[in-house]
Amino acid sequence: MVVRKIIQIDEDKCNGCGLCVPACHEGALQIVDGKAKLVSDKYCDGLGDCLGECPQDAIKIVEREADEYDDKAVQERLAKLNKEKEEGDSCHTGGCPGSRMMSFVEEPEQGEAAKTDNIRLKSQLRQWPVQITLVPPDAPYFEDASLLVCADCVPFAYPNLHNDFMKDRVVLVGCPKLDNAEHYLEKFAEIFRLNNIKDITLTRMEVPCCGGMRIILEKALQIAGKDIPINDVVVGIKGDLK
Repeated sequence: MVVRKIIQIDEDKCNGCGLCVPACHEGALQIVDGKAKLVSDKYCDGLGDCLGECPQDAIKIVEREADEYDDKAVQERLAKLNKEKEEGDSCHTGGCPGSRMMSFVEEPEQGEAAKTDNIRLKSQLRQWPVQITLVPPDAPYFEDASLLVCADCVPFAYPNLHNDFMKDRVVLVGCPKLDNAEHYLEKFAEIFRLNNIKDITLTRMEVPCCGGMRIILEKALQIAGKDIPINDVVVGIKGDLK
């Protein structure tokens, strides 16, 4: 062992959002039981690429006794992680709370409450496209608009999204965990810079990784030099509002 620079994670601050994991190019970090963990000292080069991605300021560089950085071991680990990803296993072996497998069994309603009409709801969508990646920042519908930024799992969990949140708003949909967060940041910054956005409503899931969307929006507002209020609505995985 040698005395060298290496990361240290404050578990009391860590909320398990997982944003640090893809930022570590050596695969040294993993979400375990809802917290970020350093898998092994030998995987961490001590450069700290993960520090800037932690919204909780839970990661810092310290000097301590640790195993030497092992580039060969890192390459073997990365190859293993890539194989797991290709086989579709990495979401579950990582222990990410947002990827935990669950099933819901709805209890049948009794009596009059079980009788429902076949009601067809009217769509409140007023523009296209809706994907953050595809929408042009200078689209005319952004001017003087109220913006709804919607995590893409929300419509499946919250059935009344159209009536409660989409009406009279421009809708943008995406996932901060699976898509390119840096691209999102650039796109939102350009939208805010080019247009007069009146207000922002963010609908996101309760899982920690979904909180990355709030961070992206706040950073984009800073870059654009704009001060726009954000109404942050958190939806539970069973459809309740938190």
